[in-house]
Amino acid sequence: MALLEVDAIHVFYDKIEALKGVSLAVEEGRIVTLVGGNGAGKSTTLRAISGLLHPRAGEIRYEGKPLAGLGAHVIATMGLVQVPEGRRIFGRLTVEENLAMGAFPRRDRSAVAADRERLMTLFPRLRERLRQVAGTLSGGEQQMVAMARALMARPRVLLMDEPSMGLAPMVVEQVFETIRTINAQGVTVLLVEQNALMALSIADTGYVLESGRVMLSGPAADLLHDERVRTAYLG
Repeated sequence: MALLEVDAIHVFYDKIEALKGVSLAVEEGRIVTLVGGNGAGKSTTLRAISGLLHPRAGEIRYEGKPLAGLGAHVIATMGLVQVPEGRRIFGRLTVEENLAMGAFPRRDRSAVAADRERLMTLFPRLRERLRQVAGTLSGGEQQMVAMARALMARPRVLLMDEPSMGLAPMVVEQVFETIRTINAQGVTVLLVEQNALMALSIADTGYVLESGRVMLSGPAADLLHDERVRTAYLG
């Protein structure tokens, strides 16, 4: 049994069907990526898993238990934590306050302090920026804040939505290297990404979405060399 299972879900925006029977599985300890063009349904899939959208049909299971009917805040406290598209940090709060918001549901204060210190090792630049207002940071630094804020919630599965969006190529490489490190430290990752080359390069398993359906899936290394994927997404 996979840690996270999405079973034939159908998701609508009003009368528009955005997901048309999407199924996928995320094994514990792996990096799984969803790739595809704009409007393929990648972000919608993450929003459904997070509880921000509710499928009209199909089922999402975490540790074998259905998530239907649970609010997004409950799902987050269960260990499914999202780094949203566009980062969505609290721009008027300091970096330190943003990290505190990530740990808000937790009551283990001493462990929270230890986790924050560990994240300062993972993101050394944030240690220099702790008192800085987050909205004044560069795009790459804001992405670090968004990732660190999510990690302060101690996720078991980190849901990442377009982490490379709007970042310079050198910063993108740093972000993906950090994702590798987070995964190596025991966090399972479900990654939505338009940069198919980078995403498939670090993932274990990949799913190619098109018009709300899974068109291809398999080991990421195989998809990276699949002629259909290369023609459509890798140029």
